[in-house]
Amino acid sequence: MQAGNIHYRSGDDLPESVPVFPLQGALLLPGGQVPLNIFEPRYLAMVDEAMASNRIIGLIQPDLAEKPAEPGQELDENYRPNLSSVGCLGRITSYSETGDGRVLITLHGICRFRMVEELNVKKPYRTCKIVPFLNDLSDPADVDDVDREALLAAFRAYLEANNLEADWEGIARADNAMLVNALSIMSPFGAAEKQALLEAPDLKTRAATLIAITEMILAREQDDFDKRLQ
Repeated sequence: MQAGNIHYRSGDDLPESVPVFPLQGALLLPGGQVPLNIFEPRYLAMVDEAMASNRIIGLIQPDLAEKPAEPGQELDENYRPNLSSVGCLGRITSYSETGDGRVLITLHGICRFRMVEELNVKKPYRTCKIVPFLNDLSDPADVDDVDREALLAAFRAYLEANNLEADWEGIARADNAMLVNALSIMSPFGAAEKQALLEAPDLKTRAATLIAITEMILAREQDDFDKRLQ
């Protein structure tokens, strides 16, 4: 796996522990890219330290099974929700200061990881011991097994139902792995659906999951539309 100028070929190329950025509804996948707007002091410190070392941070969702926080609690910097068991490592491949205290970064996905434990560190941000999914460092073995036609049909139907457009020339040039992961990342789905896409065991399953979620949402939207007409 290449992220920016760096090749990651084995576990020796990856850290045993990483700072993590908990962000609900966010999805990063190997080879994919996610832009982030960083403004909280603890995460500005996290980015500064990552930039001074290996540029790697882990993007992970809060635990979706956790009881929701009280109103406003998510705004408390001392609030520490439990974390999902699986996230994705990303290398910071672009960094820009805005002049008003924020930084804009782009994370390039390296591989998924399983969180082993949260470490007790004297830092404002959270750090976890991890086990990387080393298979993600290689090209997917099932890239030719993806039902590209069904995936594009579901995507086209979703766009048409929501009056959206897409760069079809760019989509035609994308290989199956890039297509599946890019559509998964950009999909406007909820946190649970995003986590399901992240945890899919292989590319073929992720594509099938993406198709199923899209078709379910389209059916729900059609049902809601029919009820409004009654």
